[in-house]
Amino acid sequence: MSFCKDCVKGVRHEGTPSGKWEKIGGIDCYVATPTVDYPKNKVILYLADIFGIQLNNAQLLCDDFANNGFKVVAPDYFNGDFAPADAMSPGSTWDLMQWFPNHGPQQTRPVLDAVINALKEQGVSSFGATGYCFGGRYVFDLAFDHVIDVSVVSHPSLLQVPADLEKYKQVAKAPLLINSCTVDTQFPLEAQAKADELLKDKFAPGYKREYFDGCTHGFAVRGDLSDPKVKAGKEGAFKSAVEWFQNHM
Repeated sequence: MSFCKDCVKGVRHEGTPSGKWEKIGGIDCYVATPTVDYPKNKVILYLADIFGIQLNNAQLLCDDFANNGFKVVAPDYFNGDFAPADAMSPGSTWDLMQWFPNHGPQQTRPVLDAVINALKEQGVSSFGATGYCFGGRYVFDLAFDHVIDVSVVSHPSLLQVPADLEKYKQVAKAPLLINSCTVDTQFPLEAQAKADELLKDKFAPGYKREYFDGCTHGFAVRGDLSDPKVKAGKEGAFKSAVEWFQNHM
């Protein structure tokens, strides 16, 4: 499956990130740490879309998770070669199809594994993951490999349906939350229905799908917050993710 036009659309959100950049396993990571006491053996991996963790929107989301008591680590698995924020601007000539072949599993998964292994050496024993678009693919892969204990995906990209959903049911053990929406060629209504058919009341660890009407692929990170439905969807997806982690980590 390829990407869609909505993978390179969105709005930059305002705010000043409060996290810090750290080297973990030799990899640049954005780290958001709660200001209150929190379990030091647990970390949420924030797996970004093609704009990377350098996008202000993504850093603000990491901070919001930290404000709810979770330490968040967001690896730069694009090695600094992320989609520029200006690619969202009308008239941009940035070429997604030229970029993508150099950012597949061979280039990105070893970076992610290096961070996870380094965190394990630091004493982290339990991982949750929240993945957006591109990052949603890795939530599935990490769940298949039993690396993570809790899974959240919002408008995931690059999934093979129904194959990945069937594999999740058969192989994964991590409770799965899917934040879905109305217009999404990457995870359309048919795929959403198939996920419910295969997993609802049939996946013992836990499954839930949230649906946000009037929203488009990318809404949970890059949505236009001046649109009331999109604002409600973005906030709803975040709230559902927090509650999922609270209930299962």
